[in-house]
Amino acid sequence: MTKSIDRARPEPRRTRREALGLFGAGAAMLGLNIVPGSALAQSDGETVLTEALVLRDPDIPVAGNVDGDITIVEYFDYQCPYCRKIEPELRQVVQDDGKVRLVLKDWPILGEVSVIAARMALASKFQGKFLQAHEALIGVNSKLTEPRIRELLAGAGIDLDRLNRDRVTNAKAIDAILARNNDQATAFGFKGTPSFIIGKFRVPGVLTMAQFDMAIADARKAAANK
Repeated sequence: MTKSIDRARPEPRRTRREALGLFGAGAAMLGLNIVPGSALAQSDGETVLTEALVLRDPDIPVAGNVDGDITIVEYFDYQCPYCRKIEPELRQVVQDDGKVRLVLKDWPILGEVSVIAARMALASKFQGKFLQAHEALIGVNSKLTEPRIRELLAGAGIDLDRLNRDRVTNAKAIDAILARNNDQATAFGFKGTPSFIIGKFRVPGVLTMAQFDMAIADARKAAANK
């Protein structure tokens, strides 16, 4: 599957109300009682848009504060230039806040190399190095090829022989994660990468650091008022 990147960018000086207005449909909330019926996609007989699967998928390692009070879920592609550009700012927001869980969900929509990169990154988690793999692949500005992916992962201290074994042994589990991520992103109506869930808000497109801060604050407010 291939999709174009959503190139719409919020203006950096919008007010909080204006920024939230850009998030679409009043920043649609998660939760079975309030997600539109069309968003309740099915995968292997299970609803994919539950809080447990979206925010706390046990098969995806967590960055940031694992015990944080707000979760940011990013649907990304390693070949997406906007995902690469926003990565340092997103990490800085998470670090500065100190109470944000960051869940990184591979959504390889830009071709076969994206799928290869996603599978190899996820295979790295079996040696406890998914985050190292992610940082290596998302932090590069050059075009990705399979040899380049292997070079980057080796440079990040990942055992490629073990990765190859883990990728074969756990191929079914890895592909199930990618299918689940795709089902979720599609059900949310996301059109490209990056796209986010912040708390219980659906946030498609690129945000500035200030807009991330605003969205996190509003997610906390919504959680406190529920």
